[in-house]
Amino acid sequence: MLPQREELQRLLKKANQHAVAEAKKAGASIYYIKDGKRIREDATGQKFEITYDVAGNRTELVSHD
Repeated sequence: MLPQREELQRLLKKANQHAVAEAKKAGASIYYIKDGKRIREDATGQKFEITYDVAGNRTELVSHD
């Protein structure tokens, strides 16, 4: 039997994968932070890094991860 912590991590990973798949199926973007960068991933899997300038204007650049 798996320890409780490992079982919980497994269930959370499975739930996350399901949520990502459902969002992509619906054509929605997924937003997350990776390595301190804000990322938007569209339904096709294209990734964009989101940045803001000093005036608060948002810019999205294609991420090359």
